[in-house]
Amino acid sequence: MATGRLGVEETLGALNAALGPGGPVWFKETRARHLHARDFLAPRRALQARFGDGQVPERVFHAVAGLQGPGVAPVLRCAPTPAGLALQLQRAAVFQRVLGAVEAYAAPAASATQGLRVLLHCPALRASPCVLRLSQLRAVLVADHLARALRAHGVSVCLVPAVRDPHMSTFLQQLQVDWPATSEQAETEALRSRALAELSAAGDRGALPPGVLGSVCLKDLVEERGRTAGYDPNLDHCLVTEDLLSVLAELRAAVLHSSEAAAPDAGADSCMVVHVVSCEEEFQQQKLDLLWWKLDNQAPLRQKHLVCGSVKVAGVPGTLTAPEYYKLRHTQVCKASALKHSRDLTEDPAWTETFRVLSVATIKFEMLSTAPQSQLILALADSISTKGTKSGTFVMYNCARLATLFEGYKHSMEQGLYPPFPPVSSLDFSLLHDEGEWLLLFNSILPFPDLLSQAAALECTAPGLHTSARTEMVCKALVKLSMAFSSYYNRVHILGVSARQSWGWGGGAQRMRPPGPSLLQEPRPHLFGQMFARLQLLRAVREVLHTGLATLGLPPLSHI
Repeated sequence: MATGRLGVEETLGALNAALGPGGPVWFKETRARHLHARDFLAPRRALQARFGDGQVPERVFHAVAGLQGPGVAPVLRCAPTPAGLALQLQRAAVFQRVLGAVEAYAAPAASATQGLRVLLHCPALRASPCVLRLSQLRAVLVADHLARALRAHGVSVCLVPAVRDPHMSTFLQQLQVDWPATSEQAETEALRSRALAELSAAGDRGALPPGVLGSVCLKDLVEERGRTAGYDPNLDHCLVTEDLLSVLAELRAAVLHSSEAAAPDAGADSCMVVHVVSCEEEFQQQKLDLLWWKLDNQAPLRQKHLVCGSVKVAGVPGTLTAPEYYKLRHTQVCKASALKHSRDLTEDPAWTETFRVLSVATIKFEMLSTAPQSQLILALADSISTKGTKSGTFVMYNCARLATLFEGYKHSMEQGLYPPFPPVSSLDFSLLHDEGEWLLLFNSILPFPDLLSQAAALECTAPGLHTSARTEMVCKALVKLSMAFSSYYNRVHILGVSARQSWGWGGGAQRMRPPGPSLLQEPRPHLFGQMFARLQLLRAVREVLHTGLATLGLPPLSHI
């Protein structure tokens, strides 16, 4: 039997190659109303443009029917339809390949560029948390998520600055942000000497504000690198201060340390610095990296700016700080819980961590579900609910439902109602014929490795100052997966009892609990095969969900 991870990109590549020379034509279907009849489609108009008369050569049908190759999914049939050339996969075989190697689909599809080192610099973390703006908080969360995604690919990531404010460290821990801390300050003497030489060459500098060493002209660097690269044309002079030299010294030390830890054959261009900044900080950051090149001959050749769009709060006058935002969401989470459970649980130690994680999940999904370069509008008046299908709370709720499902199976097995889980190789996945099951596998599990790779993709070689990132992809995928799982779970019996009959957030229960034997129907041995196949599918759903949450720094919840 064929082995190896199946891939959407590999299958699309093979399908397009089967058509012969030309651009890509095939695309993957995602909508439920189409997936009952086809999994991939080559649109009719695209085929007409490729083959002139629109008649697909017989050789193409033969090539597609016999499609093979690493990562290529097995084909059941390919037939012309009014919409175009429709292809359907051998679903039972795809289920077998995917669910027989679940761990492979919770890992990135492609390894990172060999030897790539990334230094993520987030200047917002030099502020005190009490003055941290929402746009700066967004930059912090983007940087944290990007660091986790890159490390999952094996990229060496260095985070700067190391936080010196203990209050900021505490706030970051509260937000599940993994960032280094230090009490030391980088040595600035070498940069100071170079800066003073540049200042001396500038001649009479006139009266300077207190704490300012002098002014350095940056215009020559802007002209040298070209304004088309994206530098602000208003960049002229930069006031050099001790604080600015301290920032540069820390960046310089981080790059040198990264170089010492790199492989011996790593080139000077194997290190890329990415400044993750809010749109309000971009101008100052452009000054900083030009000054770095001016004062340090060993400054990295590649510096990119990932600029996060502004954050607007709908219907709230004035400015909301990051701690105030967290407090507001935490209060809403606690209030929602009190409404569901008919009592206040905020003083219950067993729920303290759950409420904190739910609050952080709400914030991270709000901040990260929109492409970082786009403007973000927050609706803070919206209540927190597990019914809101686009919220972090909804995702965590379904994570807890999965935990409860497997705890329910374990409890029932210990009671003798179900046998132990058999070897996966013995399961009959042809019993998975519900469309909801195929939706979970084909739209969420199978593409997940490619999605992880795209979420960590950084444009390293393109010209220009700016880079982009797809940090919104994981949040969107987890919401989509949770919606598909919730629909399936509410409709299909997994353990012989409908999810609607048993547990959830509400009903006066303190937390979700596995059903007792009295809630279960009589075991039906002739249905065990289907039950185990479904449980293995939901194991894959759980694995994908947990992996996605890990890239967001969120622990899975077992109750809610």
